[in-house]
Amino acid sequence: MQIFRSATASLSSSRAAGRSSVGVMQRRAALGARYYSDKQASSSEEGEKKEEGKDEVKKDDDPLAEVNAKLKAKEDEVVDLTGRLRYLQADFLNLQRNAAREKEQTRDFAIQRFAGDLLETVDVLALALKSIPDTALSTAESVADAASSSPDAKTPAVHLRELHTGVDMTHRLLLQTLFKYHVKPYDPTGDHFDPNKHEALYQAPIPGKEPGTIIDCQKTGFTIKDRILRAAQVGVVQDTS
Repeated sequence: MQIFRSATASLSSSRAAGRSSVGVMQRRAALGARYYSDKQASSSEEGEKKEEGKDEVKKDDDPLAEVNAKLKAKEDEVVDLTGRLRYLQADFLNLQRNAAREKEQTRDFAIQRFAGDLLETVDVLALALKSIPDTALSTAESVADAASSSPDAKTPAVHLRELHTGVDMTHRLLLQTLFKYHVKPYDPTGDHFDPNKHEALYQAPIPGKEPGTIIDCQKTGFTIKDRILRAAQVGVVQDTS
């Protein structure tokens, strides 16, 4: 009986020891889990803080990058608008030059047809002056000087001289009027034949003259500004080779 009691007591003590050891192990496991969870929580907090710091840095950098992007876009827009403005300015200047040139040409050549019609009158007056030889004029002048003492009795020679003077004055005045509108005569005698400026009426072999040289001007040519109003009608040296 005593032995049974002692065995029971030892069994109870061993159970109590086992329970105490299990409790110690459970407490140690709980402490380890708590330490791990605290450590994991602290590491996660540190990671969150780092992420927040990165986000704050990104947020701090984003306004500057946005401003730079807007500035670059505005610079590109300024370059594009400047190029367009220069193109439009050059186009406008060309338009102004063309309009001024067309206006000047219209003003200068407005009388081209009218001046061309007047050239026939100039030719008639020139032929009238050429129809009176110089010998007839010299004779008329001598007779006019002799008859100056009696002006009532004019001879035909005096009338011829006065008529020649009037025709010559009319011819000169008409040429001066045409000159005011840039209509100018030109006599190409002695020049080389140019089909753009001259109209060949005939050709003749002339010894000692270069072929193609103008030897005679039948009708005087006229220009208006830098244009040919009428080509001169000429005679040209013939090439006999």
